[in-house]
Amino acid sequence: MADFMTAAERSAHMAKIRSKNTKPELQLRSVLHAAGFRYRLHDPALPGRPDLVFAGRRKVIFVNGCFWHGHDCPVGRRLPKSNTDFWADKRRRNQARDAAQRLRLTEMGWAYLDVWECEVAENSNLVVDVTVFLECKTVEQ
Repeated sequence: MADFMTAAERSAHMAKIRSKNTKPELQLRSVLHAAGFRYRLHDPALPGRPDLVFAGRRKVIFVNGCFWHGHDCPVGRRLPKSNTDFWADKRRRNQARDAAQRLRLTEMGWAYLDVWECEVAENSNLVVDVTVFLECKTVEQ
């Protein structure tokens, strides 16, 4: 199946997809800030440049897009109908990179939490789960 966009249109569309300050990330930041948590953003000194860094607690949060990181939800399971090999490989590489970054963080003594785009949208028990993660004492602390 041919792409319904021209190469220039596709390029412009892809350029609009952000890796920082995404809608789910902004929503989570707003809720956490209102709950009294303070954090730094996208620390380049840490593997994977975590979205939220709680340095005093040695904890980080990644807000992942379900499609890009292959979450097990309807959005994450969906692959485009064209160029499927490329997209499957792209997502496998993303997942492998994520796993390596999480391992490096753990080796450095940091705890991490992955928050998925769909969890932010559902807003089920997300605040409770994140609060428990942030307030839980780890062995290193």
